[in-house]
Amino acid sequence: MSPNPNAVAYTDPLTGLGNRRRLMDKIRKLASERADDPAPFTIGIANIDGFKPINDLFGHAAGDEILCQVAHRLRACLPDGGFVARIESDEFAFILPLVFEKKGAEKIGRMFKDVLSAPYDLGDRNVRLSASFGFAVYPFAGEQFAELLKSADTALYRSKRRGRGQITVYSEEIAEEMRRGTQIEQALRRAIIADEVAVHFQPIVDLADGSIEGFEALARWTDKELGFVSPGLFIPLAEERGFIDSLTETLLKKAAETAKHWPPELFLSFNLSSAQLIDPATAFNMLAIINRVGLDPRRLELEITETAMMTDPEVAAKVVNELHSVGIRVSLDDFGTGQSSLGRLRDFTINKVKIDRSFISEITIDKSAEHIVRAILMMCEGLNLKVIAEGIETEEQAAKLRELGCKSGQGWHYGKAVDATATFALIEAEELARASATRSSLLIR
Repeated sequence: MSPNPNAVAYTDPLTGLGNRRRLMDKIRKLASERADDPAPFTIGIANIDGFKPINDLFGHAAGDEILCQVAHRLRACLPDGGFVARIESDEFAFILPLVFEKKGAEKIGRMFKDVLSAPYDLGDRNVRLSASFGFAVYPFAGEQFAELLKSADTALYRSKRRGRGQITVYSEEIAEEMRRGTQIEQALRRAIIADEVAVHFQPIVDLADGSIEGFEALARWTDKELGFVSPGLFIPLAEERGFIDSLTETLLKKAAETAKHWPPELFLSFNLSSAQLIDPATAFNMLAIINRVGLDPRRLELEITETAMMTDPEVAAKVVNELHSVGIRVSLDDFGTGQSSLGRLRDFTINKVKIDRSFISEITIDKSAEHIVRAILMMCEGLNLKVIAEGIETEEQAAKLRELGCKSGQGWHYGKAVDATATFALIEAEELARASATRSSLLIR
């Protein structure tokens, strides 16, 4: 007997669950039944965290087996009247007709999370995974299928941003955050085109005498309507919305044009985004920009973070090695807060490590912070890596770092980030002071 073509059209062939089309029909029918007296119901999306590496490590057959086990677990623990569908590769959606509000959705989410976190049997090995969840409650998060699914997807996106195994229920607060994000995105895109995003420079100094070794370039943006927008907000937004490349290229060009007029011994430090660290074209693009400007690549130092480095270690290592091969140095920013191992650190061609400010701020009042900084300094000495302490705000912190053997640092104690004109003034003031000291020394002789 041939299969029912309608059943095939509504079924996911791998797991036997319903597909997106079946989900859409179910939600439309439920919404129609409750339209006159809109009693709430909940839809949710579950996404398996880190599923792609499973496919890469163990093969697609293992990945398919895990997806079938996920489908079986979700179907087995659905509450009364519930429905589950597979709507994308590692994404499952469900309808919960008897869940009416946020607390109920979160309770179901925690139950699903526990069920999906148990080990998966692949025959010769067990694999542990986690899942992230996004929920949307009808009619508050939407009355139509597309709107409801979009709200659940937005909540899932919020969960993913917070880490693995998170649960988020769509709310007006999240909606407002998304609207604000879109407003900032549109304004930032216009600002990039109008060349309104500025570069400021913070000095990096020799802790022994305070002399300037180089500057870190930092993005600054003040919008006519939004006012000052923190780079901690607009840089991640540019990464998430997919236009970090154009922003970075604009900023690096400006920074390099300024730096090429500095004394040749001063270096420029510039932050590389996580998206660029897993883009194989990054080394070529960075070199092309500074070559057009005329900055010696040996004067450029690109900063990467541990977390970005571990997103795709193989591609990141290739990018770092290519940058190094053309003379561009690479420093590891926020060291101590990420997820890299010492073994991984050894695999990368890193020139310098920046100790995260969270350790520096506690170094004079917390012995554990001092021990961590001491250990990082000893490790870097063994690996022949230079070290910069960031976030130095007091002379006491600077003195403690000198005592521990740290050679370089930056922070408000030595100067805030200032524009290109003020940066040149800093350099000139130091050169004048040095020349004056030299003349005094000659006179004494």
